[in-house]
Amino acid sequence: MRVHVVDPSAFTPPYDHALAAALARAGVEVELITSSFAYGSAPAADGYAVRELFYRHARGAPGSPARRAAKLLEHVPDMLRYRRAAGRADVVHFQWLPVQWLDPWLLPGHRGPARPLVLPGRRGPARPLVLPGHRDAARPLVLTAHDLLPREPRLGQARAQRRCYEAVDAVIVHSEYGRRRLLEATALDPGKVRVIRHGAFEYLTRLPGEQPLSDDLGRVSEPVVLFFGLMRPYKGIETLLDAWRGVRGAELWIVGRPRMALDPLRARAPDGVRLVPRFVADIELPAYFRRADVVVLPYSRTERFDFSGVLATALAFGKPVVLTEVGGFPELAATGAALLVPPDDPVALREALVSLIEDPEARERLSAAALSAAKGPYSWDEAARRTLELYRDLTAVQP
Repeated sequence: MRVHVVDPSAFTPPYDHALAAALARAGVEVELITSSFAYGSAPAADGYAVRELFYRHARGAPGSPARRAAKLLEHVPDMLRYRRAAGRADVVHFQWLPVQWLDPWLLPGHRGPARPLVLPGRRGPARPLVLPGHRDAARPLVLTAHDLLPREPRLGQARAQRRCYEAVDAVIVHSEYGRRRLLEATALDPGKVRVIRHGAFEYLTRLPGEQPLSDDLGRVSEPVVLFFGLMRPYKGIETLLDAWRGVRGAELWIVGRPRMALDPLRARAPDGVRLVPRFVADIELPAYFRRADVVVLPYSRTERFDFSGVLATALAFGKPVVLTEVGGFPELAATGAALLVPPDDPVALREALVSLIEDPEARERLSAAALSAAKGPYSWDEAARRTLELYRDLTAVQP
């Protein structure tokens, strides 16, 4: 079977790599169709091919308005170019559709919407955009719902995301919660939504050329609690900082690229907190997780969240984890691999963190359960097996 894994904007290189490599180990011929990763080096291909077909002329700093504008200008011609290239695949599996209000009309196999897509003209009245049909009924489309619905939605964004789900043949979610929530929020056929667990990023534990921590972090001798990943409002960092008040004999490290104002966080931070507000490349990442005694994901109450790549990383490193009861987190905690606390509750969060900081045996139990989950239900080989099963189901029912 020939499969294209497609991530136009390279939003999730670790996920793309782990899925493609696991499918290749299962005997699938895989091509990862993506763009250059602007923040650093992407994982090296392992048994699969990589083609950077998208945004080849985009310039500007990563995440800058100039770069976003350049990518938007290239998006339609690049998607149309990919429609032609998709003819070489038996299954096309999109990880992300980055321009959701437009992408349903650009997917491989598009027959044309009930109404034409209308774009505003530069001068004069709006004009319809006529896209050529390119349907090959033997080539199903799959979309992974990394975000069930927009976490910080703009006007019309939720409706556009639902149209993306309607335009494909199957949608993958990472938890039973994710399936229930998506079906509640959309009119999708339940048979179209498949649960496939997010695999643990085991490849990060054996990267060549790991970089050590900076000297100041390397000198820390106290237990370390690690918050890692993009700093965004829904991730509960304010609650975590409130929970840390009064904690002694340990440090809290908040590490990741900020997508929210830092000054209020700095003003709120009590003693014993270190902020590392920048993107951390793969070769730097292992040092943070190896050093951490506990990993915390204090995400706020939300109905739109499913799973987390940071949690998948913590599992791979066998780290004790404290999670809030949101999304698919309770399903992982039910395996014994994490402590679960209510969201937006600094008192409960502080008690859970302190209990683990003071109890090495409890940390060891959670660590063993995390490694067991990473090798079993949350392994990439299991995810690939279930994904390949979905591909075969879809191709078997095509005319």
